[in-house]
Amino acid sequence: MKNIFKYAVAGLAIACLQSAAALAQPGFGQAEKINTDWRFHLGDTDGQQAKNDNDRSWRRVQLPHDWSAKYPLSPSLASATGFLPGGIGWYQKKITVPAADQGKKLYLYFEGVYNRSEVFINGQSIGKRPNGYISFSYDVSPYLQYGKENTIAVKVDHSQSADSRWYTGSGIYRDVWLVRANPIHLEQWGVYAYPEVKGAQGAMHVQVGVANSTTEAAKLDVLIELLDQAGQVVAKKSTKATLAGNGRADVKLELQVKNPKLWQLDQPNLYTLRTTVSQNGKQIDASAFKTGFRTLTFDPNKGFALNGAWTKVKGVCLHHDAGVLGAEVYPEVWRRRLLALKELGVNAIRTSHNPQASSLYDLCDELGLLVMDEAFDEWEFPKRKWLEGWNVGTPGFEGTFDFFKEWGERDLADMVKRDRNHISIFAWSIGNEVDYPNDPYSHPVLGGEKKEGGFTQASYGGYKKDAPDAMRLGDIAKKLAAIVRKHDLSRPVTAGLAGVAMSNETAYPGALDIAGYNYTESRYAQDHARYPDRVIFGSENRHDFPAWKAVRDNEHIFGQFLWTGIDYLGESGRWPSRGFYSGLVDFAGFIKPRGYFRQSLWSGKPMAYLGTYPLQGGSGATDVWSALEAEQGERQNEAPSMDAWPIWNYQTGQLIRVVCYTNAAKARLELNGKPVGEVKPYNEEHGIIHWDIPYAAGKLEVIGLNAADQEVSRQHIQSSQRPEAIKILQGDVIRVAAKDAVAQVELQIVDAAGNPVLLSEDEITCNIVGNARLLGLEAGNNADMGDYRDNKQRVYHGKMIAYIQTNGEANEQVSVRFTAPWLAAANVTLQLQ
Repeated sequence: MKNIFKYAVAGLAIACLQSAAALAQPGFGQAEKINTDWRFHLGDTDGQQAKNDNDRSWRRVQLPHDWSAKYPLSPSLASATGFLPGGIGWYQKKITVPAADQGKKLYLYFEGVYNRSEVFINGQSIGKRPNGYISFSYDVSPYLQYGKENTIAVKVDHSQSADSRWYTGSGIYRDVWLVRANPIHLEQWGVYAYPEVKGAQGAMHVQVGVANSTTEAAKLDVLIELLDQAGQVVAKKSTKATLAGNGRADVKLELQVKNPKLWQLDQPNLYTLRTTVSQNGKQIDASAFKTGFRTLTFDPNKGFALNGAWTKVKGVCLHHDAGVLGAEVYPEVWRRRLLALKELGVNAIRTSHNPQASSLYDLCDELGLLVMDEAFDEWEFPKRKWLEGWNVGTPGFEGTFDFFKEWGERDLADMVKRDRNHISIFAWSIGNEVDYPNDPYSHPVLGGEKKEGGFTQASYGGYKKDAPDAMRLGDIAKKLAAIVRKHDLSRPVTAGLAGVAMSNETAYPGALDIAGYNYTESRYAQDHARYPDRVIFGSENRHDFPAWKAVRDNEHIFGQFLWTGIDYLGESGRWPSRGFYSGLVDFAGFIKPRGYFRQSLWSGKPMAYLGTYPLQGGSGATDVWSALEAEQGERQNEAPSMDAWPIWNYQTGQLIRVVCYTNAAKARLELNGKPVGEVKPYNEEHGIIHWDIPYAAGKLEVIGLNAADQEVSRQHIQSSQRPEAIKILQGDVIRVAAKDAVAQVELQIVDAAGNPVLLSEDEITCNIVGNARLLGLEAGNNADMGDYRDNKQRVYHGKMIAYIQTNGEANEQVSVRFTAPWLAAANVTLQLQ
């Protein structure tokens, strides 16, 4: 792989493909989602045996299900978990398998169970899988009673609740499928395709894995077809294959396409690859997934090129929770979140620090977002987890390290095999901050023998000779990189390095194709000079302007990934704090002020944003991370804040700092139609234009101007009166699919004139009539530690979102009413389709 990728870097741009049929089916057989009619019991019990339906200790649930998010927050729990509980839980579901299915192969496919799961069929254990992020399946054919009722039971052991530095959730939090297949069928994730583009000619290389569970040899016909977005077959090829009894085989084919439409960030053209396996003229299995054509080039001097165009990666790190929904995965929710990020100029995400739901990659394929797919946050040793607050108190050492030796390579292989067909994925990351100095590895360089620098996190007291030897990092990285390259040669291997100066003394960076630097912009220039063949990028970065300029102004640095794109649960500060609040987008999916600041840096579309804060009252930053960012540069009274909310309600005459985030060359400020202060140019020092003015009620407006003083953008904020009404932002009718769709109803508190009231903290009550259920109300307030299990919630900055899942028939209607004391109520109709 190393030689191949150097060849790609030097000239030939290796192309990649996308995959996976919608909703993450396992790529073989006929998959049926079985998310309904499960029963759940919290606490250890004899759960593998079928339970009476009247047992009140078991309650009916629908998957996906994260039990941690459904229990109260408590200051006695670990801040690493967002002050939410773990524990042991049991799930049961009864299924009747028709007698006609006897002779077929039946599988249970789990997209994700957190964590340390064990599955039982009719009381018999059929397997365990400790990693909570990996998709897996079991052949349940030998354990089923055909023509009778069968009991599926799943034990989930998250008793090590603080096994992560962020919120993981607990339970069967992704979809579950029952898969029926012929005894001879495609292997799970068995169709692998990757494209190559040379000039006007595209080639789709396809490998098809087929397994034979019968004792007889089998002769098969394998057909692959490539369809364009209109459904027309643009290329096809077939071949014959012979499988030995109880054997398997890989069939390799290649499709040629002239002038393929390339997958691009602004035009993500997709094709469908359809594979059909036949025996004696009869189809016995088939699969279909999205794919495409594109090229990747990585160059140590010029950075990264997509389809030959040199591109800066404007990325964000993402965890997998969604505020009140916890770890439960709903594609509609993530579509809205990803579209918000894309609106801000984001073109890439990093799945920090684990593989995510297949539907997320489907969305990135469709929307045009690059993905860095990441496997691990720990290898063979645990990291410190803060149990009492962020970077204070006594750390704990629960983790996932204890099964890494047995399962790590298999988990990584399964991640790559499941996700490798997604065209959005452009790199595989084998680890994040496993080289954190003295947590756990140590090296003599930490003792100061070499003045390397490059440590932006605490190294806990210099070199510790009794700690694990950092030289182990290179050995493990080589093994993991080899696993990735065994299953996919079309993308580079990377990792997020936390202690670059220490890792440089080991073989770790050399095992990678491209090297990610976490918070180490200070080493970009010196390491480029010292390691001229190393491709460097920012794998985890703060939001401050200098961190972006280190990418913008250095051609050899191909991009950065902000920490983070969206606020997430866990890794909390001291109570009250649900999570980490550094996102461009909040828990509810609403864009925050720093999101608009990032838009001013990353978006090519003309924009302007207005925010304000009292000079003596702070910048509006409400979390540890924002305060830390402020300390990195100048004092907040000198450097304007990126966290200023669009509020224009203060005391008359009070001195207010007004900030403008814009990509215009200059900006003019007006109050009630009259200029205030002077026209100011874009500030290259901190990227923010600002004025300090006395407050007067009314309309505050900023006009973005180009170099010729022509208007290119405009934005205003308005002083509001007292809250008057609840407003549904999407109107009074929302069209939504009838079954299992999630309607996302956005609420805004307004005054009598219809102006948003950002100072509102009114408590909203949601009532639903019809075939739907309330999944949760989320306002995005990190400090709200109240009850998230009921149908009441306070708005934050005057906003809230309601997640409502439908369960009716087409043409039915669901009526939803939102009320609050002293406010005019709002009604919305969900029209099921």
